[in-house]
Amino acid sequence: MNRLYVTTAVIEAGAGLALLCLPSSAAKLLLGTALQQPSACVVARVGGAGLLTIGIACWLARSDTESSAARGLVTALVVYNLVVALVLAAAGLRSQPVGIVLWPAVVLHTLMTAWCIVSLRNPSIADRLGSLQQ
Repeated sequence: MNRLYVTTAVIEAGAGLALLCLPSSAAKLLLGTALQQPSACVVARVGGAGLLTIGIACWLARSDTESSAARGLVTALVVYNLVVALVLAAAGLRSQPVGIVLWPAVVLHTLMTAWCIVSLRNPSIADRLGSLQQ
């Protein structure tokens, strides 16, 4: 699970910082359109803070692979990645144009969902999958 935590930390902290610092640009890359309303930028920044928090939690938990808290964190990551993949896929199917990173983000979150599920079911297989990605 260590590789899962580190990978998640880097991805989510990076996305979180992008949304916090440049919410309109991040939205344009993802959705193909910049945020027009100041309230949309506020919501994007709140989401960015949440993603940064997920990244920090995963980074700090990177050496904890056996506790019930570790299992809880990975279970939460399953829900998060699955919902994000579904929401982004629905957005991509409903709107044109889409940003250049939308479909790669859908694939990434789908793969992360699978990695989290495998990590919960069989940590030794998950470790081997993690070493293939690096």
